[in-house]
Amino acid sequence: MRRHILLSILLAASATASAAAADTRFLAFDARDRTTQALTRGVTLEVERGLFGAVAVRNLFSSTSRGSARFQRGGPDAVRRALPAGASESGVYAIVQEGDGRGLSRALCPGADESWVVIGRVRAGRPMTMHAVGRWSDGQYRHCVELNYDYRGEWATQQGAGPARDVPLAYGPN
Repeated sequence: MRRHILLSILLAASATASAAAADTRFLAFDARDRTTQALTRGVTLEVERGLFGAVAVRNLFSSTSRGSARFQRGGPDAVRRALPAGASESGVYAIVQEGDGRGLSRALCPGADESWVVIGRVRAGRPMTMHAVGRWSDGQYRHCVELNYDYRGEWATQQGAGPARDVPLAYGPN
């Protein structure tokens, strides 16, 4: 009997985890200051909400022009150590160097061999700060720029659309 209850709990948890992992959202942000406006203007982040509400950033799309960059979670500890004193952001993402990722890296950290972004908790309705950190040919990690954004809205997506058709359609309510 005890084994049956445990099995039922595990199956229910597995079903819940699968449903929670599939929650993809597109959150749009506007530049809050001149530096951010000059480098990126507005951005839309494709975020995936996982188990217990944890959010991972998958892609960044330019809200004002054609361009996107894919992010890959993780990076060396030296990335966080390069942040300015008092920075509370901790989500490290490598900027994938395919497609427009190379251009984004060059814009944020000119001359760096590799680039990462460090993002705080991404939530609908809240401002967001993103730091760019680069690694130069001398092996040093340096803070490149701090980008500050105000929340603009969430893109509505087609209900039941597959990954190939999951395209942002219009701004919708939170």
